[in-house]
Amino acid sequence: MNFLSARMKAVRPSPTVAISTLAQEMKAAGKDVIGLAAGEPDFDTPDNIKEAAKAAIDSGKTKYTAPDGMPELKRAIAAKFSRENGLDYGPQQISVAAGGKQILFNALMATLSPGDEVIIPAPYWVSYPDMVRIAGGTPVVVDAKFENNYKILPRDLKAAITSRTKWLIFNSPSNPTGAGYDAAALTALCKVLLQAPHVWIMSDDMYEHLSYPPFVFHSPAEVEPRLFPRTLTVNGVSKVYAMTGWRIGYAGGPEELIRAMRTLQSQSTSNPSSISQWAALEALNGPQDYIAQSRPIFQRRRDLVVELLNDIRGLSCPTPDGAFYVYPSIAGCIGKTTPGGKRIDTDADFATELLKSTGVAVVFGAAFGLSPNFRVSYATSDDLLSEACARIAQFCETLS
Repeated sequence: MNFLSARMKAVRPSPTVAISTLAQEMKAAGKDVIGLAAGEPDFDTPDNIKEAAKAAIDSGKTKYTAPDGMPELKRAIAAKFSRENGLDYGPQQISVAAGGKQILFNALMATLSPGDEVIIPAPYWVSYPDMVRIAGGTPVVVDAKFENNYKILPRDLKAAITSRTKWLIFNSPSNPTGAGYDAAALTALCKVLLQAPHVWIMSDDMYEHLSYPPFVFHSPAEVEPRLFPRTLTVNGVSKVYAMTGWRIGYAGGPEELIRAMRTLQSQSTSNPSSISQWAALEALNGPQDYIAQSRPIFQRRRDLVVELLNDIRGLSCPTPDGAFYVYPSIAGCIGKTTPGGKRIDTDADFATELLKSTGVAVVFGAAFGLSPNFRVSYATSDDLLSEACARIAQFCETLS
C-alpha cells in the first residue's frame, strides 16, 4: 500500500512474537506443542505486588500521572539505583515508560539523526536494529563469537567506532545468549569508550538480578564513573518480578536526555498505567524474597538444559552467566537432511522443521543476528524442558 511511510520498509515483525504465535495456533489446533520461544518467567507476579495494585484501584488511583512516571515511583527507582548499583540519579534524571522497550525507543528517537550509527553486539535482542532504523539511524552489528562465549572484545568495539557513532547498545546478561560481562571484561570495554567521548552508552540491565554465581553483575557507569554523564542505564520490573504484562520499564540518565524523552512520551503514549506504577513501586520497595527464591530455580533449569543439549549430536551449548536463555550452535546439523527430504541449510530451516515434526518451538538464530544457532527460553518447568530436549535429540538423530 503506497500510503505507508518509507520507514516501514525497514521494520520487521518481531520473530520471537511470530514463532510464539505459530506455536499457539498449532496448540489451539490440538497439536502437542512445547513453547520455548517466549521470553518471560512462568511464575506468577508476587502476591504483595498484586495486592498493591488492587489497593491502588480500590483507593481510586486511576487518574493520569506525570507523563514519564509519578514522583513516588521515580524516588523509588533513584533509591534502587543508589542502593544496588552505586549510581546517584535525582528524580529529574529518571524516566518511566510502558516497558523497557519504550524507554529504548524514546531514547533513540530523541537522539538519532540520519547518518548516526549505533553499535549493536550480535547476537542481539531482536528489536534493537529495527528501533535504530525507525529512528533514522544505522545499526552497526559487531559479532560476539561463539569461541568468546558470545562477548565482544575491546578490539572489536574499537574497530566499530567511527566519527558517526552515536550509541553503543550494551546488554548484560544478554538476551538471547545469557552472556555476562564481569568487572574485568566490562572495564576493558569502558577503556575503549573513554577514548571515544562522542559515543554514548545505552546499558540494558533488564536481566540484572537473573545472574548466576560465580558471575557478579556490574553496570558500565558503576564500573567506570567517568562514563556516567553519557550513559543511559535501563531496567524494569518485567523479568525480575514476573511482571511482563504490567509494562513498566525505567531508566536513569543525563537530565537533558531524560527531558527530551519526557517530551516525546508526552506526545505519544503519555503516562504508563497508573495501576502498574503503584505495583512497580511495591516491587521496588517491598520484600525482595521472590528474587532469592526464583533465581536458584532458573539456575537449576539452566544447568539441566545445557547438559541435555550438549549431549545431542550436532549441538554445542555454552553455559550462560544469566538471564533465562541458552543459545546453542547447530553448526553440526547444517547441510543435513530430514527423513522427509528437507535439507537444513539455515537455522530457520532447523527451527521450522523442528516445530513441524516435534512440536518444539524455538527461535532461530538469524533473528538475533548470529547463525547457525537457536534460542531456548528455559522459563518453564523441568519436566517440559526435559521432554523438549528429548524431542530435539530425537529430531537431530533423524538428520542424515
